[in-house]
Amino acid sequence: QVQLVESGGGLVQPGGSLRLSCAASQGIFSFTPVGWHRQAPGKERELVAGISNTGRRNYAAAVKGRFTISRDNAQNTVYLQMNSLKPEDTAVYFCYLGARLGQGIQVTVSS
Repeated sequence: QVQLVESGGGLVQPGGSLRLSCAASQGIFSFTPVGWHRQAPGKERELVAGISNTGRRNYAAAVKGRFTISRDNAQNTVYLQMNSLKPEDTAVYFCYLGARLGQGIQVTVSS
């Protein structure tokens, strides 16, 4: 059973940056879609950024230009670099690998 472990969340001021990491327990990254969802209180879960099995990257309109997703197949890890954070980015962020979902990590943007 592949496990996903997220790290890097926390509290940051508006305009700040965070980098989320998601490490998989097994090396099946190379041709499996990976990425990040998020869910804010009272809202539905939404796709933030993803890398398809062909390597194509896609971003939600709300984060395009601010967030960057990357993948290190050798380390079985996917990253989400989040810059120019806004209060509306506050949510629990979940990484996914194929149909698998991590346990989620809190990101809070507040002054």
